[in-house]
Amino acid sequence: MPELDTIAHPPKMPPSFVVARKTIQKTKSTGLPAKAKVAHPEALRSPEFSQLPSSDSSELPSSDSMEQVTSVSQLSDVRPTDWAFQALQTLVERYGCIAGYPDRTFRGNRALTRSEFAAGLNACLDRIQDLIASQTSNIVTRQDLEIARKLQTEFATDLAALKSRIDSLEARTTTLEKQQFSTTTRLFGQAIASVQTSNRADVDLFPRDGIPERQGKLQTTLASNLQLSLATSFTGRDLLLTTLQTGNLRSSAPNLLTNMGRLSYESEQENRLVVSDLSYRFPVSKNFGVLVGASGVTPSNTFRGINPLEGSGEGALSLLGQRNPILAIGNGTGGIGFDWQINRRMSLQGVYSAEIPGFPGNADVGGLIGGRYAAGAQLTIAPTRNIDLGIHYLFSRSPDGFLGTGIGDSQLLSPFAPTRTAFTTHAVGATLAWRVNRKFTIGGWGGWTSSRALSVVGSVQTTNWMVFSALPDLFVPGNLGGILFGQPPKITSSNLPEEYNFPRFSDTGSKGGQPDTALHLELFYRARVNPALEVTPGVIVIFNPNHNKANDPVVIGAVRATFRF
Repeated sequence: MPELDTIAHPPKMPPSFVVARKTIQKTKSTGLPAKAKVAHPEALRSPEFSQLPSSDSSELPSSDSMEQVTSVSQLSDVRPTDWAFQALQTLVERYGCIAGYPDRTFRGNRALTRSEFAAGLNACLDRIQDLIASQTSNIVTRQDLEIARKLQTEFATDLAALKSRIDSLEARTTTLEKQQFSTTTRLFGQAIASVQTSNRADVDLFPRDGIPERQGKLQTTLASNLQLSLATSFTGRDLLLTTLQTGNLRSSAPNLLTNMGRLSYESEQENRLVVSDLSYRFPVSKNFGVLVGASGVTPSNTFRGINPLEGSGEGALSLLGQRNPILAIGNGTGGIGFDWQINRRMSLQGVYSAEIPGFPGNADVGGLIGGRYAAGAQLTIAPTRNIDLGIHYLFSRSPDGFLGTGIGDSQLLSPFAPTRTAFTTHAVGATLAWRVNRKFTIGGWGGWTSSRALSVVGSVQTTNWMVFSALPDLFVPGNLGGILFGQPPKITSSNLPEEYNFPRFSDTGSKGGQPDTALHLELFYRARVNPALEVTPGVIVIFNPNHNKANDPVVIGAVRATFRF
């Protein structure tokens, strides 16, 4: 069965319904445009489903409405022995410009901002002007007028600023009332347009004598990838995510004669609209959340991200540069997962994901517990404020000898094997990121798999590794530089019967691992044009493609433009 592409992911969740992917990592904001990233909210909170407070809450006074009083005795917490009693009595009974809270309290010990004082002063001045206009006899003394004029002059700037804020707030409220999409749902999206090209590399596609017999195509392509997401919250702490996606950039493997040059924003939709995510996240307790869905429930969407260069629209250009390849094992789409914040420094995520969960037919092909599936967990640890560590484990069943990673040695069985056989796989790995300082992060990952054949005797092992460096705010604040160097998944050992082993499939299919090692080098620079648009040029070089030193290096150049709204 051909492998399905699982690289397209919806943007990160909007702040109102945030899914915190890191244990204690500070990253950039990913809020909704209006920019309202999916943002990157990084306050410590419960694992997946905490509600963020309003960013303006610290500036606004209490929401309790205040009511005018006519006598100081109406304020239950003001007593004649209070040092301010006389002043309050004068302001209330002479000028009538002091208000109390609905519960008939004055709350005199509450802190007062300059803006609140300016608003109260303005109310008193308006009352004094009314008294003068009505020619009430001798209520307003000359001394009071002089004090009022001085206060009015001193707080003129604050009064003007307060009026400006009120006008702005009223305008924004009117706009929101006219333009709001829904009271429970946010609409956001990501559009990618890209140009990519590669060299003509000679390839020893059927390795026998070390002589290349094929050549990759020199082909420049213009591609697009569009995602529209609806994020719905019913309680403020849950999230129903629905993502529609379309695109036209297919895998580059047929042209390059290797899958090691695949890009992170590839898609197999051929401009057809598909549902790439239909999942629901909800809290079971303060520190435990559950994820369930028919699509979008995968290890990479459930486990907290460690790699700061992850993101098909904002991170590394290559598929390999997104994350540890073992996290794609099983090629899952739908299932169930959880996120448990054990303590401040440690969390645990788990997932069960099937490739074709809705298939009602042959259990060897699909279904929730048939076909290809994966079950696994990640322990996420932040031993210090600057270090994030994820330890991964996955178990997978493959009915046809494909791991489902889509890159490197994902195929375990020779295409000329006399019979097909299913495999079960155990995969372990780890990913580490260390923020040396605000503008420099280094890290890496490693992964190992062991797959046992079910119909014949034998097993296959693979390894992969990567080191990377992230350079936030490189040259210009908001920009990002990235460097990655590593090894795509490689079969290091295969002891299946003769003719079944993949590394020498075109010769004898004899036992053993890959004779050589492919290496991946990638450099990119993401430049922020404005808050909604980013442009990322980069280059990818694959040495010894397909783990065969007889192959010429593959060089891929790409420019990706990402627009978020």
